[in-house]
Amino acid sequence: MTLITTTAKLKEFCDRAVKSSYITVDTEFVRETTYWPKLCLIQVGLEGEAAAIDPLVKGLDLTPFLDLLQNANVIKVFHSARQDVEIFYHLTGKIPTPLFDTQIAAMVCGFGESIGYDILVQKYAKVSIDKSLRYTQWAQRPLTEKQLAYALGDVIYLRPIYEKLYSKIIESDRLHWLEDELSILKDPTTYAIDPYAVWQKLRVRSPRPRLLAILREIAAWREITAQARNVPRGRIIRDETMVELAAVSPRSVEEMRRMRGISPALLEGSEGQHILSLIEKAHSLPLEDCPQVRREGGAIPGASALVEMLRLLLKIKAEKYHVAQKLIATSLDLEEIARSENTDVPALQGWRYEIFGKAALALKSGKVAIGIKDHKISLISLE
Repeated sequence: MTLITTTAKLKEFCDRAVKSSYITVDTEFVRETTYWPKLCLIQVGLEGEAAAIDPLVKGLDLTPFLDLLQNANVIKVFHSARQDVEIFYHLTGKIPTPLFDTQIAAMVCGFGESIGYDILVQKYAKVSIDKSLRYTQWAQRPLTEKQLAYALGDVIYLRPIYEKLYSKIIESDRLHWLEDELSILKDPTTYAIDPYAVWQKLRVRSPRPRLLAILREIAAWREITAQARNVPRGRIIRDETMVELAAVSPRSVEEMRRMRGISPALLEGSEGQHILSLIEKAHSLPLEDCPQVRREGGAIPGASALVEMLRLLLKIKAEKYHVAQKLIATSLDLEEIARSENTDVPALQGWRYEIFGKAALALKSGKVAIGIKDHKISLISLE
């Protein structure tokens, strides 16, 4: 168990790591008081060796490790990689490559959706993880031996998990299934945040184009401001307050003052005036340039019942092929298939089409039915 705190030691470790076919990687970070995650520890596992790199040490140059992340000859293995990859992407502008995610691999191997690391450790490493340090404060120094042991366990046990899952995937000829999912993690747009799209994540009871236009402007301003100040979004203004601003659409500071949830500092400062200018901007937009309310019209008769039949079909296929349902099709995929005559959702492409999409379209067109055959729920041909 090694804690690396000098550039020289880090270079020595990375010189050994570059000779490996793969390394296991994990990070510890905090982001309760910041917009961007604060990287507190990097754990790396090699064969017979594991090290924790302390990025908070003044003067430590991470370049040897960041170069290792880009070495095409060394696979970087993560579990639930998205947040870890996001940290490295925003740090360097590059995505670790080549990349392997054991959580996605486990889904391909039939372990269900978003399986936890501890479950895979129990199955493949025959160890029960002590979860008592899961919410430790990783930014505090010095780190204890117990903290380091806990953190390094995340890369030590990841090695047998990777090797056994990779072997199962090769044996079942599903590597292209895995690569299809990993392509999302490898896409830089996955980690890009469009401030003018953030409003779509907010819940609005009575969405109207003009209201949504106001909400889009205020949400974009909040996102840009939070990024610049590196503070959580809610520190600028809360979600419910933004939605209320969009609904009430105040045109003066006095009108804003009558609303709850708006701080005096925001009201009295330049930001209050800026919010009013954003509301005016949204009101000046032509209606066709405002976000349009999605309407379901045009759905085929019986679409809701068909969605439920497609869910059952998805369950049948997932069990047959021993793969997580979420990996084959999402709820949105099923709704699109049921409600649209022409759709090109992922569930109707590639390997998903072969194991599910083809049967889904046959079910929709009445060519097959779901029934009981040999005491099992099965697809029954109607042709």
